[in-house]
This record gives sequence, C-alpha cells and structure tokens, in this order.
Amino acid sequence: MADPIVLWLLAGLLIVLGFAGLVVPVLPGIPLVFAGLVVLAWAENFAYVGWVTLAVLGVLALLSYGVDLLAAALGAKKFGASPRAVTGAALGALVGVFFGLPGIVLGPFVGAVVGEFSQRASLKAATQAGVGATLGLLFGALLKVALAFAMLGVFVVDRLL
Repeated sequence: MADPIVLWLLAGLLIVLGFAGLVVPVLPGIPLVFAGLVVLAWAENFAYVGWVTLAVLGVLALLSYGVDLLAAALGAKKFGASPRAVTGAALGALVGVFFGLPGIVLGPFVGAVVGEFSQRASLKAATQAGVGATLGLLFGALLKVALAFAMLGVFVVDRLL
C-alpha cells in the first residue's frame, strides 16, 4: 500500500486542481475533484468512504457534463440561437482559453455571434444568440461549481457519519 501521507497530499492536490479547473477551462475540474476524492478514500483503505458513495460521486461527476451542455444549449435557445450559435459559443470558449480571462469571457459570445451570423444575416439575432450562449455557459459553470461542492459534501458527510 502506498504511504497514506503521500495519498493525502495527492488527493489534496487533485481536489485543488479540480476546483481550479472549474474556473480555468483547460483543466478537467469535476473529474479531478472525483479522482481526488477516490484517492482520499483509498488513503484510508476505503474504511470510511466506500464504493457506494464513490459510485454516487461518479454519477454526480458524469452529470456535470450533461449539465454543462444542457445549460449552454438552453441559454442559447432561450435567446433564440441556432445550433450553429451554440457550436460557435463552445468553439469560442475553447479558443478563448488561450487568451486569458478576456478570451474566456468574450470567446463564447464572439463564437455564438459568428455562428449565428453565418446562418442569419441579422446582427440583432446574432447578438442575442451571443448573449444567450454566454449566459448559458456561465450558468453551466455555476452548476458545475455547485456539483463539485455537492460531491465534496457527500464525501465529508459519509466520512464523518
């Protein structure tokens, strides 16, 4: 068995990186949080947190992907965006990562506007799609943060009880 102190440090690092990944899109936030919680359970030989709890945490981690996509789609759809605008917002977010915080904030908006404008020649519709996609992506990010805290809470409650 690995040294428990090393496992605790690795778990802490994974969880911290996971929470950073909820803000910095380059890092896979929720999967890192989940991996950290699994390592934390392993550090104690799964004596306090078992496989049932880890399975629940795994389901929550999987839900984060659906929540992210659904929130962006619903946000864009609410503002009348086309599927191209939603795709443009996702691509804009991906490209925006390489331009720091301004890119992360403006990328989805610009991507959605370009995507919508490629389908319709209406600046108003394209702008609305950009706003909707951006708000949807932000809402999705907030939901992922809530899921990460819920995962941490489930782990802590199971560990202490």
